[in-house]
Amino acid sequence: MSRFLAFLKKKDIIFSSKRYGIDALGAMAQGLFCTLLVGTILNTIGQQLDIGFLRDPVVSLGGGAVTYTIGGLASAMVGPGIAVAIGFALNCPPLVLFSLIPVGFAANAMGDAGGPLAVYVIAIVACECGKLVSKETKVDILVTPIVTILVGIGVAALVAAPIGKAANAVGQAIMWATDLQPFLMGILVSVLMGIALTLPISSAAICASFGLTGLAGGAAVAGCCAQMVGFAVMSFRENRWGGLVAQGLGTSMLQMPNIIKNPRIWIPPTLASAITGPIATCVFQLQMNDPAGGLAAGMGTCGLVGQIGVYSGWVSDVANGAKEAITAMDWIGLALICFILPAILSWIFCQVLRKWGWIKEGDLKLDL
Repeated sequence: MSRFLAFLKKKDIIFSSKRYGIDALGAMAQGLFCTLLVGTILNTIGQQLDIGFLRDPVVSLGGGAVTYTIGGLASAMVGPGIAVAIGFALNCPPLVLFSLIPVGFAANAMGDAGGPLAVYVIAIVACECGKLVSKETKVDILVTPIVTILVGIGVAALVAAPIGKAANAVGQAIMWATDLQPFLMGILVSVLMGIALTLPISSAAICASFGLTGLAGGAAVAGCCAQMVGFAVMSFRENRWGGLVAQGLGTSMLQMPNIIKNPRIWIPPTLASAITGPIATCVFQLQMNDPAGGLAAGMGTCGLVGQIGVYSGWVSDVANGAKEAITAMDWIGLALICFILPAILSWIFCQVLRKWGWIKEGDLKLDL
């Protein structure tokens, strides 16, 4: 047994929640971002600004039966993008890493609506199996890619569809519950997704895995924005403009070391998310229907991706007749939920906790 464990260590195969639950999940979000989300953004820009090279098809297959724009090509590579990103995070040797491209494509296609989660699971399995045989034979150039691809696509054939259906079912249940009980679920989804965004895991990957759209997606983006904008504003006195930008347009995850030292600093933005979530679902009926399938809901104000996702959803809904037009109330709701209310509420709650002595000077200071 000790020899086997030593072999696994030599192959850099480490079974840990950090490696699979944080590193791989975070990489999954990056893969999603660089393919599906960027593709959606490019398509939206091309259509709304009437930019020919972004709007018009650049690739035609099957005699013109299937066409792709630049954005469409990027979105179509979501499976390979996730798989390669995960392989990179798990320190795959080059031959294993490159072999994950067809594995990711197959797993995403077989997983259907729950494809991203299927790719996540299958890419990890294929990656680790590929690492086991890497550089163990004199014909590594053949053995490693063959093993990685056969294991990956073989496992995909067995479990991708069930994983995809399960993920889709969970997402549908959450969205159904939010439609049925928008107030309570607005609080629950907003708070949980906001917490996930600040933790060293990927809220974007979670939202994409479950395909959180509609009111549930709106609640998710509200919670994520509350954390990012909340921490950015309430820590302005310590971190000034650099901290405002780093947290407001970057990530509230920067506050995790401070949260560990004083968990009470997490109270203001979490309370803010508990308020903005139901306002989003009950008052403004804010929906996240971005064509990227919910990924943007877990991005908050990071690079304004969440807001771009909401807008892309509006455009899509108008195009398919689900929405008559984009109204002034839509824009007011977006501004209030994503920026104004999180800033005001978090600042007020923080001031109260500062007066109580729960938050002290320097508790929110970032090492920027």
